[in-house]
Amino acid sequence: MKPHVKICLVVAGYVIAVAVASAAVACHLIALGGLNNPAYSGMNAFGDSLLFLAVLGVAAVPPTGAAFFWLRPYPAFWRGFSITALVFAVTSLEAFVAVANDSHSMMAGLAFLRILVAPLFALTFGLSVFLAPSRAFRFALLIATVIEVTGFACWVITCIIRNN
Repeated sequence: MKPHVKICLVVAGYVIAVAVASAAVACHLIALGGLNNPAYSGMNAFGDSLLFLAVLGVAAVPPTGAAFFWLRPYPAFWRGFSITALVFAVTSLEAFVAVANDSHSMMAGLAFLRILVAPLFALTFGLSVFLAPSRAFRFALLIATVIEVTGFACWVITCIIRNN
């Protein structure tokens, strides 16, 4: 298969993933009907954006897997991706520490948003573990996945403890 066809298939997969996520949010809004209180419109919008991101993350697995599969013969990509994944995964733990310190700074607000997308990055890094071409890349990506999961799990456990 020619490279431009592969690129078009991956892009089409992402377009379909966005359409599926948009449809999920639209169905959610239709199901809610007129039950929403206008005073809570900000919270509803935030919830809709989280729903969109969650569905998009799951729907984007096939095109991401295809892209990773077709990028297997390029060790330079995997080297850069695994290093970037490790560096980025560490920010998940840093975000947890910032939020756990219970500061109300702008950085803590951004850290909260970073923690919310940790499952999407864990999913991406976890998928790449199975498609990476060498053991070294797989190990680095597995470590990045574990760090992402750990950061998110620590945040969830902290929230549960604080609410009890």
